[in-house]
Amino acid sequence: MQRHAVTQSPPRSTCSESLTHPPTLPQGDMVSLQDQTMTSSARPLMDAASRSALTLGDGSHGKGGGSNGDVERTSESTVQEGHKLGWIVTALFIVADMVGGGVVAMPVAFVNSGLHMGVILMISISLVFLYTGWQLGVVWNIMQERWPEYHDHCRKPFPEIAKRSMGPKAKKFTSLLVNVTLFGICVVYLLLSANIAHYFVDNFVPEPFRISYCWTIVVLAVLLAPFTYLKSPADFWPVIVLAMVTTTLAVVAIVSGVLRDAPVCHSAAHFPAVETNKVIISIGTFLFAFSGHYVFPTIQHDMREPKKFSWSVSLGFLMVVLLYMPLSTISFWVYGSSMKSSVIYSVQCFANFMIAVHCILTLVIVVNPVNQELEHFFKVAHHFGKGRFALRTAVLTAVVFVGLTVPDFLPVMGVVGSSTIPLGCVVLPSLFYLWINAAEEYEWQKNKIPSVMDVIRRTKKTTLALNLFLLLVAVGGGTIATYINLTDLKDTNFKPPCYMSVFTGDNNVTFGGGDAGGHGFSSHCCGQFSNISSFLETCGGSDH
Repeated sequence: MQRHAVTQSPPRSTCSESLTHPPTLPQGDMVSLQDQTMTSSARPLMDAASRSALTLGDGSHGKGGGSNGDVERTSESTVQEGHKLGWIVTALFIVADMVGGGVVAMPVAFVNSGLHMGVILMISISLVFLYTGWQLGVVWNIMQERWPEYHDHCRKPFPEIAKRSMGPKAKKFTSLLVNVTLFGICVVYLLLSANIAHYFVDNFVPEPFRISYCWTIVVLAVLLAPFTYLKSPADFWPVIVLAMVTTTLAVVAIVSGVLRDAPVCHSAAHFPAVETNKVIISIGTFLFAFSGHYVFPTIQHDMREPKKFSWSVSLGFLMVVLLYMPLSTISFWVYGSSMKSSVIYSVQCFANFMIAVHCILTLVIVVNPVNQELEHFFKVAHHFGKGRFALRTAVLTAVVFVGLTVPDFLPVMGVVGSSTIPLGCVVLPSLFYLWINAAEEYEWQKNKIPSVMDVIRRTKKTTLALNLFLLLVAVGGGTIATYINLTDLKDTNFKPPCYMSVFTGDNNVTFGGGDAGGHGFSSHCCGQFSNISSFLETCGGSDH
């Protein structure tokens, strides 16, 4: 098997051409086509956008990518070498790519899983995701060797990997999976943002001007709508930088607040018994917190030495574990079961505000690639007009409708994390790796896809066994976790859709420890009954 052979094949279209049908456009319009579809999270897309801000606008989409199939090699690229990323900086991008909503939800996952099982799950999932991230890096290096056009800028490397390794149908499935995942992430961030915003409304807005949590979702979406009409994240990169800064400040604030509360809260902390169902439910949150594979090829493509991506991904995952582990274990040790849907309602500091800003900014960025994908499908004009306004309004309306239907962000995070994340972060990377390595030179030169039996015969048995094991665990475990999370969403954590209040008159949906009336969040209270605070305030818990 000649895996790394680099025999010059006949000219092929560029990666960009294979994904977009319109003819070459002026530079400004090409920027508007920039698609960050490969990011998985909130959190993921903001970093892809910041990288694009470095490479766009400098001629990387010039006439060299015309229909004649000519592409420029890395040494001749219009992207300046100084803009390329070193392997350490790349590791930092990977960290920022993964760290987002998981920061506030991971400690709560420990409440469901228990301390020991939580540590085991965190280490196990991080190692598996590290391995599949390494696989994606190997696959992208092979693609750049076999098809030199991938040295040029590529808008959608993840679906392009699917196309080259497993064919056009795999590419379509991958694109659909990515957009479904991003849509789910949008819902999570809208609900989390509205949840925090309602906390501030409930505690700092005079009584006559307070609105319910459900109306907070709608109002927040209306305020965000104008920003979703912008062309591309590349056009507002300062927003991306601000989102990254707020994430860092939020982590620092959470840790500081937990340590400050420790003397008062730990002595009254209650640690519930571990239940199998709750452990399975927590898996979705763990998976969500480590997802980020959709953006990995995009990050690697912008590296000065892409073959060092294995170094970057290893350092990145190590840093994420070193961030999550102390944050989760210390929070669990201090607060125990008093943590509700998020650690920010237990932390007694301004982390709430930082997380809210992060979620709002990330939502604007995450929804952008979904909008652009649909605009491309429906052939909407690239300049602002009625088409863009109608389509993007419809997308945001759909996000709001799902949010109003399932108004609690933690179960939604669990469902997304246990369903689409295992497919995108374990199943697809493993399949891509097996198939592209199994392809003989005469096959990949003619774009012929190896059969299943070819892959089995040509793959080293230990590699095949390891990947089959991961595939079985990901598919089986993901299916079970999805079912349990959906059941929990339907039964244990069921909250009536917001729009049902029109018929029932009940407008009191609330989270984070609030009372039945949607007021009096116990966000500064800890202990088994949420009746203790290190601040001089009245807690809403019972005096048992």
